[in-house]
Amino acid sequence: MRGLTFDIAHMLAGSLVLASFIQLYQDRLSALINVFAAHAFVLALSVAWQAYIQEAPHLYITAAIALVFKAIVIPVALRRIIVRLGIHREIETVVGVGPAMLLGIGLVALSMVVMLRVTADADPLAREDLAFALSVVLLGLLMMVTRRNAVSQVIGFMSLENGLVLAATGAKGMPLVVEISVAFSVLIAFIVIGIFLFRIRERFDTVDVQALDRFRGERR
Repeated sequence: MRGLTFDIAHMLAGSLVLASFIQLYQDRLSALINVFAAHAFVLALSVAWQAYIQEAPHLYITAAIALVFKAIVIPVALRRIIVRLGIHREIETVVGVGPAMLLGIGLVALSMVVMLRVTADADPLAREDLAFALSVVLLGLLMMVTRRNAVSQVIGFMSLENGLVLAATGAKGMPLVVEISVAFSVLIAFIVIGIFLFRIRERFDTVDVQALDRFRGERR
């Protein structure tokens, strides 16, 4: 039974890494938002399973927050922002999909090597979940670096935060008040980012950050 428990936990954490790779592969905003919703849904399942394993009922609240806000509310809000701003559907990238995927594989390998060595004396389930969580965090950072569209960078930031939640729950969880505070901080940050997107679109008629660099004179 313990082996099956570990297998399911690792399958869910690994699915979160897979969803991060699928996000890196997307070149259309609508598909990227759908994959992010799936990313958040898998996170909710993973946290709920950790709640069952650890017998920590407060983690069910964390799972519910991830499901409601990240898998439903934020994707719906992003779709409305895209419609309101009239953003074109293709995602501009700094590097091609192929190099980005290769970089992602390298980051996952680095995460596994570093985390498994650092946590050699930790609980086997926790150390492997932490390795998966670090992979998700680094893949979220990679998305933010390799995408020029501000909306896709917001999704990268949210994916990164999903990795942090996975790490916190895998390491026997955070206090409930901290989890709720983090969730609402992310929600507030999303609202502020949405306001800035509207202002950027209104002022520069684009949300391509490369265009903003040219306006500042950094690129000629």
